[in-house]
Amino acid sequence: MEIKKLLIIIFIAGILLACNSTTPEIIPMAVVPSSQQLAYQEMEMIGFIHFSINTFTDKEWGYGDESPELFNPGNLDVEQWAKTAHDAGMKQLILTAKHHDGFCLWPSEYTEHSVKNSPWKNGQGDLVREFVDACHKYGLKVGLYLSPWDRNHKNYGKPEYINYYRNQLTELLTNYGEISEIWFDGANGGDGYYGGANEIRKIDRKTYYNWDSTFKLVKRLQPDIIIFSDAGPGCRWIGNEHGIAGETNWSTIKGDSLFIGASKQAYLNTGDSEGTDWIVGECDVSIRPGWFYHQTQDDQVKSLHDLINIYYGSVGRNGLLLLNIPPDQRGLIHENDVQRLKEFSAFLKSSFDENVASDKNASASNYRGNLDLYHPNKMLDEDKNTYWATDDDILKSSVEIDLGEPAQFDLIVLSEFIALGQRVTSFTVEAVHDDHWHIIAKGTTIGYKRILKVQKTKTNKLRLNILDAKSCPLITSFELFEEAVINIQ
Repeated sequence: MEIKKLLIIIFIAGILLACNSTTPEIIPMAVVPSSQQLAYQEMEMIGFIHFSINTFTDKEWGYGDESPELFNPGNLDVEQWAKTAHDAGMKQLILTAKHHDGFCLWPSEYTEHSVKNSPWKNGQGDLVREFVDACHKYGLKVGLYLSPWDRNHKNYGKPEYINYYRNQLTELLTNYGEISEIWFDGANGGDGYYGGANEIRKIDRKTYYNWDSTFKLVKRLQPDIIIFSDAGPGCRWIGNEHGIAGETNWSTIKGDSLFIGASKQAYLNTGDSEGTDWIVGECDVSIRPGWFYHQTQDDQVKSLHDLINIYYGSVGRNGLLLLNIPPDQRGLIHENDVQRLKEFSAFLKSSFDENVASDKNASASNYRGNLDLYHPNKMLDEDKNTYWATDDDILKSSVEIDLGEPAQFDLIVLSEFIALGQRVTSFTVEAVHDDHWHIIAKGTTIGYKRILKVQKTKTNKLRLNILDAKSCPLITSFELFEEAVINIQ
């Protein structure tokens, strides 16, 4: 009986000790991503499909006076688009359902300027429907682009156009199932056909579209959708069309300082360490010089070397890569583009196949409460839900990684546990050579993923030094790879 009482006392004492632990729960940063934003960034690379009347007029921006009869792809195969994207490692495709010329790839009931008045499928086709179905077949999420600017519509620039635009948004966001991303371009206002007026129409980009109300409509129709624009609120333009994020790239930004079509490009490129909104940086770039297909650019598809550098500068700098692959007048992604994507995919798979730091041993200058839950080995276990963490008052810290036998690498991949916010502001990586530590890489932000291309290095010990952070650092991965050998043409 006394033994039973003693066991009960010990059990209660254990509970009280746990409840009064000196290791407090990690407090999230003031700004953190939504679950949708987390899933969005984990896709890492998605595709853009620019295909419309411009494909047949050899233009980038149509004026709005193009006849629908020009739209007539002779061998359209939307499944070829989806398969090409899937095989390249993309997780989503975005289609230009309507570009600035106002031509609609679905039979919208609100305009005659659409595929319903084209010879394609005798006016009975719906390219948005075919696109959505093809994406589903190949396991891709679906995104749609609906240009706010419409150089065809007679009411553009007037209040009546906003009702028209929202009616079309409603069509796209209710008739085609789940849409994962909606893309709002920043190009707004200028010269156009405008129902035959053939004039220049300017708008107040801050007020004309009443974006807050439009965003509410979008979220009501598709609660989990990611909204892209200069100002977010789901993801933002990275400030250039080269697909390159800043060396420093915060996912936080001051959303109320931005508005669509007139945001500061340098600010968008780096984000803001004091930002009040989590708005992921989306790095858009075309595989060709133009966004739409032009036969004269068949020999100007970006080289494999270009695509690799873009990947390191987007996904490797806490961004998401949006790569445009424009179908040609047949309605197919050109053979040159397909071949380059195959090479790119093979390079990525080969380069990031073997992590030589996987499940090795690490020791840290500090880890939170000396608890196994936050041990530095957690950043070597390839589990995105575990991480090394320090005590709250420890911002400057280091982890030493013991690889055992010397290993060779030239790529370092770091990741923060961003579900609780982005924290690191400065870091270095060192390697042992001739019994001395040498800095082989350094940087500012890490975020979701940071890829560092370094000189070919062979060592058995490395050290990650967090030089400064906004709060206790949470590092979920430290990986080492050797870049695949390629023959760049």
